[in-house]
Amino acid sequence: MASLELRHLRYLLAVADHGSFTRAAEELHISQPTLSQQVKQLERTLGVQLLDRTGRAVRLTDAGETYALHARRALRDLSAAERALHDVRDLSRGHLRLAVTPTFTAYLVGPLVAALHARHPGLTLTVREAAQDRIEADLLADELDLGIAFADGHLPGVEAEPLFTETLSLVTGGGATAPRPWSVAEVAERQLALLSGDFATRGHIDAYFTEHRVSPRITVEANSIQALSEIVRRTPLATVLPDAITHDHPHLTPVPLEPPLPTRTVSLLSRADAYRSAAAGAFARVLRAVVEERGYVPVGR
Repeated sequence: MASLELRHLRYLLAVADHGSFTRAAEELHISQPTLSQQVKQLERTLGVQLLDRTGRAVRLTDAGETYALHARRALRDLSAAERALHDVRDLSRGHLRLAVTPTFTAYLVGPLVAALHARHPGLTLTVREAAQDRIEADLLADELDLGIAFADGHLPGVEAEPLFTETLSLVTGGGATAPRPWSVAEVAERQLALLSGDFATRGHIDAYFTEHRVSPRITVEANSIQALSEIVRRTPLATVLPDAITHDHPHLTPVPLEPPLPTRTVSLLSRADAYRSAAAGAFARVLRAVVEERGYVPVGR
């Protein structure tokens, strides 16, 4: 019986993901005949057909689906084991893969990366924006080490550590101080510029208006917080943003709403059974310190 090697697993999963030997071979940088031969060798070794080659697209058989599930898990765990083996406890080097939901790039990522670099300059960091469901799926697939998102319902296997409470307010330009609170009825009469539906924050805002039976006059939608801030600063339009964003922008003024917008709990997400590297542990400690230093509202207060 031929021996089973890791490349056989990677080849099978590539074909399954692409539904094609041709596209999988291109991704793997090997010839299509070689790829086909290697997968057939795997099937002979296991004594079972893993791929259905009869249709226009190549698909996993029922046996193949079961085998691929365990193969993905094995490759994921092997990758985690290799990272653990090379983990450096003195933090002279190391790498961390982080994803955040979009609004955090406007007020948290900058101070956080600055603090991490100041305290652990040997660490490298990959940061990307993603929707919360994508972050959780990538954590479970071991494509991320940590995520920063909200304490909503999580996928099984995702662990959430509460960090702070995020508050939102109506925001106007001009930099005025201590404005009087606005009622929901007054907001309904004001033209608004809001984040687009790509942002979870927009869903939170829409739910608030729906609850209070208000149809806001939305004049502008933007998928960039920087663009939205500039629009509000230079026009009579108002918006709704996390208070932490307006604290860093002297030309923007938060206006309390009555009743107030519901708060949200910001959480650090990780895979429940994942190896916690020294880099991930250091990042979590720096994150908690930044949250405290910047005066974000503790959870439960």
